[in-house]
Amino acid sequence: MRLEDLVRLRRARDLMDRDYAKPLDVPALARTAFLSPGHFSRSFRAAAFGETPYSYLMTRRIERAKGLLRRGDLTVTEVCFAVGCTSLGSFSSRFTDWSARAKAPPGPAAMTRAPPSRPAWPRSTRDQSGMEKPTLPPPLVVRR
Repeated sequence: MRLEDLVRLRRARDLMDRDYAKPLDVPALARTAFLSPGHFSRSFRAAAFGETPYSYLMTRRIERAKGLLRRGDLTVTEVCFAVGCTSLGSFSSRFTDWSARAKAPPGPAAMTRAPPSRPAWPRSTRDQSGMEKPTLPPPLVVRR
């Protein structure tokens, strides 16, 4: 990637860092970088910052929201709109996702999901004809 393109992408990134609370979208950011929206998104992710422009912007917003929530003088709704989000539901889910990732242990294990838990008994068995018969879990023993 050319140095000139990196400078343009950094200009757009700086705009997101500075004006995160304003309504920003990919076409507006691409205009700042003097690139087409598609080329801007691909270049931003692949060559420059490793994440999409939207993801970068939302990460900045969530970081700012975290600081505002720590202060304790604003409600979640007020913080949502103060950082530039327009949907409380989207803000809440992104905040929850971001918090979960921040608590995950570093390394490859943080990038993969754990396999679903399996019951200790088989879900079904095959009879002599090859047909599957559901099996019941072992009875629960309640001790008093």
